[in-house]
Amino acid sequence: MGKKNHGSSSNSSSSGNGDPSIPEGDGANGNSSSEKSNDASQHSLHVNFDWRTVRANLFSREQAETEAQAKGTSFESKPLGMKWAHPISVPETGCVLVATEKLDGVRTFERTVVLLLRSGTRHPQEGPFGIVINRPLHKKIKHMKPTNLDLATTFSDCPLHFGGPLEASMFLLKTGGRSKLPGFEEVIPGLCFGARNSLDEAAELVKKGVLKSQDFRFFVGYAGWQQDQLKEEIDSDYWYVAACSLNLIYGGFPDSSSENLWEEILQLMGGQYSELSRKPKQDM
Repeated sequence: MGKKNHGSSSNSSSSGNGDPSIPEGDGANGNSSSEKSNDASQHSLHVNFDWRTVRANLFSREQAETEAQAKGTSFESKPLGMKWAHPISVPETGCVLVATEKLDGVRTFERTVVLLLRSGTRHPQEGPFGIVINRPLHKKIKHMKPTNLDLATTFSDCPLHFGGPLEASMFLLKTGGRSKLPGFEEVIPGLCFGARNSLDEAAELVKKGVLKSQDFRFFVGYAGWQQDQLKEEIDSDYWYVAACSLNLIYGGFPDSSSENLWEEILQLMGGQYSELSRKPKQDM
């Protein structure tokens, strides 16, 4: 069966004159000081709230009830745990795309997990894009002899990861219990992303002690799709779509390896997905 052209830059998403990989910042101008104060108080009240966890709890409960009915046993509720993953029907910002066996043999994407940074619904001309999060390059930034001063100093010991076949460098930053950070775009609660145009702000946060360099993960390249292309690939069974916990996406970074993330997510998704995680690669 023929594969789609996943590696061509002509398939990248676009958003008018700007590179879609560059976040445009948080701020809408014109808010009054009282509105900003109200927003800040709301952020502080909900800083640790993640509606995705509520949905995951509901999904886990429904699955447990279904299994109990099938076995004829009584239902027992179990805690969700720090690491969870479950399938969802449509892609959303912050979800992951898990490569199916149809991508075995497609070197760029086989057995990859792509974190979707934007789902492509924010702007009518913008396609979805994200980064591969389970392909460490086993190199640090300093090994690439960067010319950018912040990369050569503040972030020199940060590890590099392959993010995708399209040209643009990005980084993820773990914000912990903080609310949204100005200049960075939130992917899911506790996790933001930035690009080269926000590197100065990132370095400043480290210098001020707000964040540590270990809170950052840098990616070379990204993956992008045209408006309807990703939907077509999902409908053609090239990708499974899943929601998963921040602890699963970021793990015990920087010490833990992300290379087994594909298997781990599929196993947590259970059922047919768990079976796929144990299958050997298919040479196409």
